[in-house]
Amino acid sequence: MGHDLQDVARSMPDKPGVYIFRDAEGTILYVGKANSLKKRVTSYFGKNVSGKTLVMIRKAASLQHQVVDNESDALLLENNLIKRDQPRYNILLKDDKTYPWICIKNEPFPRVFLTRKVLSDGSLYNGPYTSVQSVKVLLELIKSLFQLRTCSLPLTKHSISEGRFKVCLEYHIGNCKAPCTGLIGEEEYNEQIKKVTEIIRGDVSSVAEHLQTLMRSLAGELKFEEAQKIKEKLDMISKYRSRSLVVNASVKNVDVIGFTSDGSSAFVSYMKIVEGAIVQTYSIELKIRLEEEKESLLSTAVAEIRQRVSSDSPEVIVPFMPDFKIDKLKYTVPKRGDRVRLLELANRNASFFRLERLKRGAEKSKETRTSLNMERMMKDLNMAQQPLHMECFDNSNIQGDTPVASCVVFRNGRPSNREYRHFNIKTVQGPNDFASMEEIVYRRYSRMIEEGHSLPQLIVIDGGKGQLSSAMKSLDKLGLREKITVIGIAKRLEEIYFPEDPVPLYLDRNSISLKIIQQIRDEAHRFGISFHRRKRNSKMNVSALDEISGIGEKTKEILLKKYGSVKELSMAPEEEIERLVGKKKAAILKAALKI
Repeated sequence: MGHDLQDVARSMPDKPGVYIFRDAEGTILYVGKANSLKKRVTSYFGKNVSGKTLVMIRKAASLQHQVVDNESDALLLENNLIKRDQPRYNILLKDDKTYPWICIKNEPFPRVFLTRKVLSDGSLYNGPYTSVQSVKVLLELIKSLFQLRTCSLPLTKHSISEGRFKVCLEYHIGNCKAPCTGLIGEEEYNEQIKKVTEIIRGDVSSVAEHLQTLMRSLAGELKFEEAQKIKEKLDMISKYRSRSLVVNASVKNVDVIGFTSDGSSAFVSYMKIVEGAIVQTYSIELKIRLEEEKESLLSTAVAEIRQRVSSDSPEVIVPFMPDFKIDKLKYTVPKRGDRVRLLELANRNASFFRLERLKRGAEKSKETRTSLNMERMMKDLNMAQQPLHMECFDNSNIQGDTPVASCVVFRNGRPSNREYRHFNIKTVQGPNDFASMEEIVYRRYSRMIEEGHSLPQLIVIDGGKGQLSSAMKSLDKLGLREKITVIGIAKRLEEIYFPEDPVPLYLDRNSISLKIIQQIRDEAHRFGISFHRRKRNSKMNVSALDEISGIGEKTKEILLKKYGSVKELSMAPEEEIERLVGKKKAAILKAALKI
């Protein structure tokens, strides 16, 4: 079959066009463009073909071509075929978010509004815009300059002449001229729409000039109040202009394309410059499937972006010359001056876009991994739903002293530190871990129920069957036994216990489920120990010196700084204590501590 395709390639004309490789089932594998079909397609069967290109050629069973008039037509036809058929080995246009557009609706007395859906309804769509905020600023300017309707009434000539509609609040507050009742004609309204279109496309000057002329005319007719309103509109245009990044007033109407690539994708940034100001930006990613040259990628990107944004700029500034030209479009690779600075900005935007994509990809990968981990835990623990919200309890007391407890919270497999809680044991006297666990579990979930908080899907108890049974007593009182999965994890062999089941579950030591359970158990233990340590230290600061009459705070501070504890103080020579605090206080200390 390879020789047959070579024969087809050799028979192709030496003219511009598009070629198509198909597999045995007729599925399109690859669409390409060429200035010379014969030269380009025969190159696929040379000695230097390797990698994915060679794999594609081996899968190809048929080869077709279509001749066009020039390279511009070849580029545009290739772009349209790629978008229509999405061949396996062509670059993939990555566009995973729906950008906002400004729609001028195809209807009598058109509305102007933001949309994320581009329909084939004859309406005029301007965009896409990467920033919703910039669209809102633009629409706010349009609203302040022109009184356009926002309602969706069917304003046909017949319905208006019959008087079906009445003026609404928008008319009374000056936001609409009420075309629904015939207070403004279609011709006058469409003149406003024409000005709106100019503003959306970045040409604010012509609108400003029109308003300047109108203001002077009204002032000449001594209509100062109306002239003042026009001046306010001019001020709004000036304010809008100040928000745009002005690069150089001498750069009138150009497109700027920034480009960077990491081998697997090309990242392309577009800027539209009108009257020296950046009025629109847009970026796309091209996923590289074969070993396309950067010049070919740039050609595709320019054609695609200009088509998407409906650009009519006669010039495009590029970092290097693409391999295909577009009719009536001048390519400029600047060497110095303002155009170089514009290109540098566009290239930086492309680099930022690449970093943003990589970061988003890493986050998406992390989310996918988390989802798989939660699914694995759900199956290992025989749960009805994924444990997206987990809580773990641990008791801390050292030789029965200062009993406390901790509760840590994990969401989506990760610690949610702000939700951690400490508990001082209130109802239990002495070292009784079982009774303490029963108390804190009851306090935790009775409060959550009372405050209307969502309950966890999984509760982990740090301890074996005894601790788990104590926790279940409280959950039974609250009627939560059947609503939440509860497990205990015993420290020695890392056994997993379920309520009322004497036989523990042993998860594989490398299981992600066991690792997450161990992580939340260890975190609860760490959190509880740190709280317990602070409590003990606080308690120890209440020294036996506090009970001795005649020994004040300052004296106590001096003694503890010197000796560290009452025990060390009691073993110190009396003469040394006298030198520190004087004979009188040394005598008091001697009597009280039996030095």
